[in-house]
Amino acid sequence: MVVRMRHTRAHTANRRSHHALIAKTLAKCECGAVRVSHRACAECGRYRGRVVIDVAGKAARKAAKAGSKSEASK
Repeated sequence: MVVRMRHTRAHTANRRSHHALIAKTLAKCECGAVRVSHRACAECGRYRGRVVIDVAGKAARKAAKAGSKSEASK
């Protein structure tokens, strides 16, 4: 199939005017860390004043898993 009518540069630019990238909106957490808006903080695990992610427990589980892998490789 052959294209019968070309789009002008202006028409192409008008279509692409909505393709611009936008920067993430950053907010300060209660702990002082910078986080992405409407997301839980990666440092303390809080969102809207409540703890929703157990960051300390997650780190402990990761350390335990890494320790068991190193013992298994010996």
